[in-house]
Amino acid sequence: MNKTIKIYIVFLVLLLVGIIFVDANRPKPINWSPTYAINDKIPFGMYVFKQESDKLFKNQKVNAIFETAYEYFEPLYDYDTLVNTYKKTGTILSISENYLIDDESTQEILYFVQHGNKAFISSKNFPQKLMDSLKFTYSAKYIGNDSLDSWVANPKLGSKKYNIAIGAGNTYFEKIDTLTTTVLGYQGNKEKLVNFIKVPYGNGEIYLHTQPAAFTNYHLLKENHAEYASKVLSYVGKGEVFWLLKNQSGIVVSNSPLRYILSQPALKWAMYISLIGMLIFIIFTAKRRQRIIPIIKPLTNTTVDFTKTIGNLYFQEGNHDNIIEKKIIYFLEKIRHEYLLDTTVLDEVFIKRLQQKTGRKIEDIERAVYLINQHRKNYHQSVESDLIALNAAIEKITAENKSEKNT
Repeated sequence: MNKTIKIYIVFLVLLLVGIIFVDANRPKPINWSPTYAINDKIPFGMYVFKQESDKLFKNQKVNAIFETAYEYFEPLYDYDTLVNTYKKTGTILSISENYLIDDESTQEILYFVQHGNKAFISSKNFPQKLMDSLKFTYSAKYIGNDSLDSWVANPKLGSKKYNIAIGAGNTYFEKIDTLTTTVLGYQGNKEKLVNFIKVPYGNGEIYLHTQPAAFTNYHLLKENHAEYASKVLSYVGKGEVFWLLKNQSGIVVSNSPLRYILSQPALKWAMYISLIGMLIFIIFTAKRRQRIIPIIKPLTNTTVDFTKTIGNLYFQEGNHDNIIEKKIIYFLEKIRHEYLLDTTVLDEVFIKRLQQKTGRKIEDIERAVYLINQHRKNYHQSVESDLIALNAAIEKITAENKSEKNT
């Protein structure tokens, strides 16, 4: 390696190290995504709310619920005719950018409130089911991101206004049932719009709020905005707080098809044991596996070639008597083996029996038997024409037999 290449390599390494150093020390851009996740420390996460929940809810137990409201509260209902109520009491808490609660859980929340409990929901939108049940509608009106004030209506809590503009929405309650609904807070600047209400439902109460950004990290740490959050949450009654965190808990929920199996201990361990067993089987099988057996070509059948060679040898020597005799022996052996006939005497009785067994023409059988008897009676040496004639007669019968077998 020459000196020039070494200089280039050192330069590239130093350049790479410099790029990594600059990138590592570069200030990361702020993530303004409204996740409302309890473990997110970004502006619109709820890490601070989680850490300060004991102060926001004084002398109250805060339960983090990672299930849907239906999954959590439905088993707590006592269906005994003498009871007919929930085994736990308190306030359901839900704070999110958008309403994330499914219809069944929404109905369960209404049931829970109906039995003398409370619910606090802060969101920039609400489902039709809540609107129909609580008789309200909401709308949106752009006011401006720099001057959106929010304050509470109760003079005992003070009339101070808080500029909850960053991350705030333009949603407000357009119509409410004034006979039953109580206005608890407003938003706006020149115009006064309702953003916080209390609606009685059954024996309980539901609190609806349209500015969830007030409870995020950004506003809880900014100036005196934590006071506004504290005032709003002061309406949450005594007792346990059930904080719904489904889909916004900051915990990564797997989308794997195995999610249900992994959530059930019995199924999870069954799967783990099966996988471990398969791994052990593969390891031991790999060690005991026989080496690949090489392919060995089978020996070729040389019987036909041998027969042709012997036949050519006899034919070239001109020993026609020997060839004719072997042809006769083979033919008669075939008759004895396939048709179980006695070939000692080749007479009329033999011809008729063979014709009955084979079904071939009587003339062909007589021709073959005649030639065989003639050869045995002949005392002079046979010629080539005798061999051809006998072979043709036998081959004709043999060929006919083959066709019958094929049919």
